Amino acid sequence: MADLQPMPEVTIPVNELKSWGTEWLGNINTSTQKAKKSNEFDRQQSVNFASFIDLQFGKALAVMLGGIPVDTQVNSNSLHSTENDSVEVGPVRVIGGIRPQNFDVAYRPDGPRIVFDSKSLNKRASIKKNWQNMINDLGTEATTVHTRFPYAIVSFMVILPKPALDAKQEHDIIRTLERLGTRYNVIDQPHLAESISLVIWNPQTGTVDQNVPPQDSNLRVERMNERIYEIYRLRYKGLPPHDV
Repeated sequence: MADLQPMPEVTIPVNELKSWGTEWLGNINTSTQKAKKSNEFDRQQSVNFASFIDLQFGKALAVMLGGIPVDTQVNSNSLHSTENDSVEVGPVRVIGGIRPQNFDVAYRPDGPRIVFDSKSLNKRASIKKNWQNMINDLGTEATTVHTRFPYAIVSFMVILPKPALDAKQEHDIIRTLERLGTRYNVIDQPHLAESISLVIWNPQTGTVDQNVPPQDSNLRVERMNERIYEIYRLRYKGLPPHDV
């Protein structure tokens, strides 16, 4: 059994983000040497893009939980952790009240206590057409977990390239995600998430925009760790496997 520790910030490595930026800007997928359109990812790149961010979240979560292992060899069909008391970096299967759902990261020693999904839209046309559908997906994923596991913490990170986002969309997305990421008590509405972060990144430099969302927004990525730690302590402090 391990003591709870404050969750460190989820860091997004600039070198990896810049490498993905090169892929996004170019007209060749360098891993496959296949032609693609500039200023967007092809289908395979879109699938793989945020996996390094998922791993960073999983590592930070493992520190919070007392330095437990991070398991990246996840069986997507398994309904429980295959390694005792570990953080799983997905795809992690959760059977919710609406549908089965795969998450990118999970901690489920006795059922899902924390689940995390990264979401990205990677080209201008896709953001314009699909951002509201993405919001619906977030609400559905939160609901399917909370209707069966009301004490579970649901966390999302939305990652968008700055050049593909116009000011009106940026404003609307921020306003909508801020409303959605406000679940604090177990009796709150199930479609809300305990934590949502918004990351706007620059493909040319690999940096995260420090001005968006606003400094006082609940979507700031550098504060998601504090919120997750606070809520987890309220719900699970003193309970196994942390009762030492």
